[in-house]
Amino acid sequence: MDTKLKKYSHSLVTKILVFIMVILCFTGAIKAFVDVVIIRDSNFSIVFEKDYFHSLSFVQESEGLISDLTTLLTEYKSEENIVNSGTISEEELRLAEENLFYDFQANSLQYNPDASEAKNHEMFQEEYAEKIGQQKEQLIKDDLKVYHQLLQRIEEYKDPLFYVSDGVTTYTNSAKGEKEYFKTYPSYMLFENYKRELYPKEIEENQHLFSRISYMDELDPESHVMYIAFTEKFLQENITEWKDNKAAAVKSVYRLIGFSIGFILSFVYLILVIGRKSFKDEEVQLHPLDKLYNDINIALCLGLITLWVVLMEAVTIGNISRWVLPITVPIASVGLMLVLSLVRHIKNRTFMKHSFIYILLYKFASFIRDVYASGSVGLKTVLLVIGYPILIALTFFIFPVTIGFAAWFALKKIKSFQAIQEGVEKIKNGDIHHSIEVSGKGEFSRLAANINSITDGLNKAVDNELKSERLKTELITNVSHDIRTPLTSIITYVDLLKHENDPSKIAEYIEVLEQKSKRLKVMTDDLFEAAKASSGNIPVHLEKIDIVSLMNQGLGEVSDKIEEAELTFKMNHPQEKVYLSADGRLLWRSIENVLSNIFKYALKGSRVYIDIEKKGNEILLTFKNISAYELNISEEELMERFTRGDESRLSEGSGLGLSITKSLIEIQKGRFLIQVDGDLFKAVIYMPKYKGSHQ
Repeated sequence: MDTKLKKYSHSLVTKILVFIMVILCFTGAIKAFVDVVIIRDSNFSIVFEKDYFHSLSFVQESEGLISDLTTLLTEYKSEENIVNSGTISEEELRLAEENLFYDFQANSLQYNPDASEAKNHEMFQEEYAEKIGQQKEQLIKDDLKVYHQLLQRIEEYKDPLFYVSDGVTTYTNSAKGEKEYFKTYPSYMLFENYKRELYPKEIEENQHLFSRISYMDELDPESHVMYIAFTEKFLQENITEWKDNKAAAVKSVYRLIGFSIGFILSFVYLILVIGRKSFKDEEVQLHPLDKLYNDINIALCLGLITLWVVLMEAVTIGNISRWVLPITVPIASVGLMLVLSLVRHIKNRTFMKHSFIYILLYKFASFIRDVYASGSVGLKTVLLVIGYPILIALTFFIFPVTIGFAAWFALKKIKSFQAIQEGVEKIKNGDIHHSIEVSGKGEFSRLAANINSITDGLNKAVDNELKSERLKTELITNVSHDIRTPLTSIITYVDLLKHENDPSKIAEYIEVLEQKSKRLKVMTDDLFEAAKASSGNIPVHLEKIDIVSLMNQGLGEVSDKIEEAELTFKMNHPQEKVYLSADGRLLWRSIENVLSNIFKYALKGSRVYIDIEKKGNEILLTFKNISAYELNISEEELMERFTRGDESRLSEGSGLGLSITKSLIEIQKGRFLIQVDGDLFKAVIYMPKYKGSHQ
C-alpha cells in the first residue's frame, strides 16, 4: 500500500489531475461568487433572512418611493413654492453672487481695487443686477426640472399605495387618504404625530428598514403624515421573487462553499507535492518556467488579476455568467503555474535570491565590495573622499548622524592601526608568541591575520627545529647505544679468542661473533633503508595488486613465526576481489614490517585481527593486536626513529620498522597511521583503489 502511494502521490499524471481540479474548483467558486455578488446584487444576507418582511428586498421596494415623497414634501412642496423662490436658500444665492463678483473683479471697468469693499460691492449690484436675476431664475428652473422629474417618478408607482401631506400639499396615488383605509391592506407603514404603525409586526424586526430610510427624519411629525400600503398582488409577486432569489442564493452559497473546500484541499495537496518526487525527497525539481525572476513573476500575477477584473467589468451583467468560465479558466491556469513556480522557489530557499531586484543589488554591492577589497589604500581613500560627500548630500537631513558615524568609523580604524603597530613592535622585540587581535573584515584585519600567520609560521619553525634537534640527539644516542652493544660484544669475544686454545670454546665464541655481526649488519641495513625511504629515492612501480591473495600468500610464508609467537590470526575481507594500486615489493616490505612488529611485541597466545575493506577510492588494511608491554607512549613517539614499545630496549630490532613502513607507504601514494588504546595496538594502511577495476 505504501509503495503504491509513493508511486502515484507524486507522479506527473497525479499532479496534472490535481492541477485541473484546482482550476475547476477555483473557477466554480468564482462563478458562484459572481452569481451572488453581481447577479444577485451582493445580497448574501438573503440566505439568512427568515421571510420577506425581514428581508432587504422588502425595504428596497419602498425605499425609492419614500425618498422621493420625503423630498417633494420637505424641500419642493409645490410648483408655486418653487416659482416664488421658496426652494432657493440664502447660501445658494450667496455662492451665485460670489461667482459673479469674481467675474466683476476680473472683467469690469467699474471695479476699483483702491476703493472699499462696500463701494465695490455697490457698484457690482448695479452693474450685475440683470445677471443676478438671471442666475436666480436659473436656480428656479433647475429646481422645477427636478420637481417634475420626481412627480413623474411617483406617478409611475401603482403599487405600493401612498399618501403624504403637510396639510396644504398632498401627493397620493390612492382614491382615499384616510388612515383606516390604508390599514385595510395586508401590509402597511403609517407615520403620523410622532407615531409609526407597521404591519405585520415582522417589519419592526427588519434590521435594514430604519437605516435605509433615515431621511424620513426630515418630516415634521406635527404637520406631516405619510401612509404606505402594500396590496395583496404586490406582496405575492415580491414574496415569490424573494423566495426564488433566496433559493438561488442558497444554491450559489453551497456551491461556493463546496468549490472553495475543493480548491483549498487540492491546492494544498498540489503545494505539498509540487517540485518533489516523494514526500521524503529533499531535492526540489525546478522547471524551465522557474528561470523567470520571482519579482517579475509576482508582477505578472498582479497583471493577470487586473486583466481579469478589466475583462469582467467590460462584460454586461446579462452576459457575465456566460463569460466567467472562458475568461477565468485561461487566466487562472497561467496564474496557477506562476504561483507554483513561486512555491518551488520557496521550497528551494531561493525566493529572495532569484529576484531581479536582489540580483541587481547584489551585483552592485559585489562590484563596490570588489573594487574596495581589491584596490590599494590610495584607491580606497579616493573612493572614500568621493563617496562621503555624496553620502552627505543624500542624507543631509540626518547630517549629525552621518558625521557621528564617520567619526566612529575613523576612530575604529585608528585603533586597529595602533593595535597592529604595537603588535609588530612586540614581535620585533622577540615575542613571537604574541597575537594581534583586530576585529572585523577590513584591510587591517587581513593585515593582522597575515602577521599572525607569519608568527605562527615562526613558532612552527622554532618548534620543528627544536623537535629536530631533540630527534637528532635521540638518534645519535640510540644509534650509539644500539651499535655499541653488539660492537662491544664483538671486541670482547675477539679478545677472548686470542687467548683461548679450547676448540669447543673457540667454536662458541665464533658463533657469538657471527650472531653479533649479523645483528650489527641488520641495524646498519635498516638505518640505510630508513634513510633511503625517507628521502624518496627508492624506485616505485605501481601495478594492480590483489590484496587478499597477497595477504594469504604472505601469512603462509611467515607461518613459522606465527607459531613461534603463539598467535592466532583472523582475517576479514569482502567476498569479491579487492584490487589496489601499489608496488608489490614495497607493499609487502611495509606489511612485513608491521607483522614483524606484531611478532616482537604482541602478547603470546592472543589474537591478531587483519581487516580488509573498501572505503570510497581507498582500500583499508587494519592490523589489531594486544601488546605484551604497557603502551605508555604516544602514536607520534612510536613513529619516531629508534623507538620501541618496550622502553627498557631489551627486545630485538632496530626500532625503525614503523618509520620505514610509513615512508614506503607514502611514496606509493598511500597513508599509514597507528592508534593506541590502552594495550590495543592498531596499524592502518590506506592505499588507493585500482582505477581499472569494476568493483
